[in-house]
Amino acid sequence: MKNKHLKIIFFGTPEFSNIVLQKLIDSNYKPFLVVTQPDKPTGRKKEIIPSPVKILAQKHNIPIIQPEKLKNYKLPTTNYQLGIVAAYGKIIPTEILEIPKYGTLNIHPSLLPKYRGPSPIQATILNKDKKTGVTIMKMDKTMDHGPVIKSKKLKIKNEKFTYEILGKKLFKIGANLLIEVLPDYISGKIKLKKQADRKATYTKIIKREDGLINWNKPADYIERQLHAYTPWPRIYTFFNGKRLKVLKLEISEYTIGTPGVPIVSGQAIKYDDGFAVQTSNGLVIPSIVQLEGKNTQTAKEFLNGHPKIIGSTLN
Repeated sequence: MKNKHLKIIFFGTPEFSNIVLQKLIDSNYKPFLVVTQPDKPTGRKKEIIPSPVKILAQKHNIPIIQPEKLKNYKLPTTNYQLGIVAAYGKIIPTEILEIPKYGTLNIHPSLLPKYRGPSPIQATILNKDKKTGVTIMKMDKTMDHGPVIKSKKLKIKNEKFTYEILGKKLFKIGANLLIEVLPDYISGKIKLKKQADRKATYTKIIKREDGLINWNKPADYIERQLHAYTPWPRIYTFFNGKRLKVLKLEISEYTIGTPGVPIVSGQAIKYDDGFAVQTSNGLVIPSIVQLEGKNTQTAKEFLNGHPKIIGSTLN
């Protein structure tokens, strides 16, 4: 089947999805319909912002639908041959997955069956994995359970990978892999491989409270937490009952204390012209912070306005 005759519906929402959508367009697999999440209020002013996928689809004159949910939802057409999903962010019912002749394919940013579920990139960072990858799979009724079409590994040499940097890298690999396998998949030349369910591991939906810093953890874990949870939910602690976000930080393997006096995890101490926080193993040294309801500040600026943070225990 020639590319121009393959009718594709694309499901996606964030910038990661756009990497795949743009690759499809550039490779003569332009979808005839895009499904994305509804426009949402964003930021302090709660401005209604369209998803990145909607913006890109409009640029290329691709029709768009934005259902609140797909359960019991009827697509405007069932006359298409393939569904492609890349970080859509909502559950797609089985009856929609099974509409197209060639099924619905998903680009999943892990080496399935490892890290099934909604947060594989965050899990990779938090667990300090040395390798990850991307899987192109055919979706079935169970999340991330369907047979594998092809996967590709990525060695992690940079332990400072952030969620956005690693995510972009993985979806770029995934987009290229998708274009590579589509012709043989459509022609039936690829033998799908069943996942080894016994080896499956699972990730969770990330919630706001996951960003709460546990100062009893090592400093390097808190640094990975920052990398995994930026831009959302971001990491935070509490000072005087108010949420204090840590937007940038450095770490040190050294601790500062008085001989014979136990170190208290979560205790803020003076450090250069700012402050640092004791952990179970080393120091977290914030450089940019944001107190609830306030603008971002350097650690020095925050300390000047809140000198009582020194000696206090954050929680």
